[in-house]
Amino acid sequence: MTIFPAIDMKGGRCVRLRQGVASDETVYGDDPVAMAKRWQSDGAKALHLVDLDGAFQGRPVHADAVAKIAAALSIPVEIGGGIRTADDARTMLDAGAWRVIIGTRALAGDGFLEGLVREFGGERIVVGIDARDGLVQVKGWVETTGTSAADLAKRVGDIGVRTIIYTDTATDGMLSGPNLTALSRICDATTCDVVASGGVSSPDHVRALRALGKWNLVGAIVGKALYEGRTSVGELNAAGENA
Repeated sequence: MTIFPAIDMKGGRCVRLRQGVASDETVYGDDPVAMAKRWQSDGAKALHLVDLDGAFQGRPVHADAVAKIAAALSIPVEIGGGIRTADDARTMLDAGAWRVIIGTRALAGDGFLEGLVREFGGERIVVGIDARDGLVQVKGWVETTGTSAADLAKRVGDIGVRTIIYTDTATDGMLSGPNLTALSRICDATTCDVVASGGVSSPDHVRALRALGKWNLVGAIVGKALYEGRTSVGELNAAGENA
């Protein structure tokens, strides 16, 4: 299981939001590149980047920062937040991102996702499914749709997307552990690899994910717990590698 330290960028700084609320932020650093280097030196195998300004504005804002991070590291980075056109995706991939995460636009049903998979390949297009009580949330989690997260997971797998990041927004930033029931349901609904996000904050949480026994649950994103020193990349990696 791959552990992805998260770097959420807002106003050029590294922050974490509590349950995705823009006004409820904690600043953990002013230099995303330095933070990325720190996580790599601590043993991270890949990084999860979020352009929070992009998520709220509907267009990427931190492409320059992504390019600097990608150039400074030897591990892959993925980026999400505000990527809603093919040009947005191309910009981030050209900046050096390993893969891009599509959120809001994945719901469109207008051929957009299919077009991205054809152009860039299903392995470079990730769909971020953010949900509360089993229903998909969009536009920086400020709108809840009537679409079932499990139904969307199945649909994007059928399109050819290879990986889903599933975020339970009720647990994000709460350090309370992942929503195991929801994750199990998502894994069963799709042929995609699934990366867990939201509430993962200790080696025990990683072991609990592994104990679900889902072949396609391949990773976990961790943010606040690392920034607050509650655990380390090394401890989480060990839990992900050992039963």
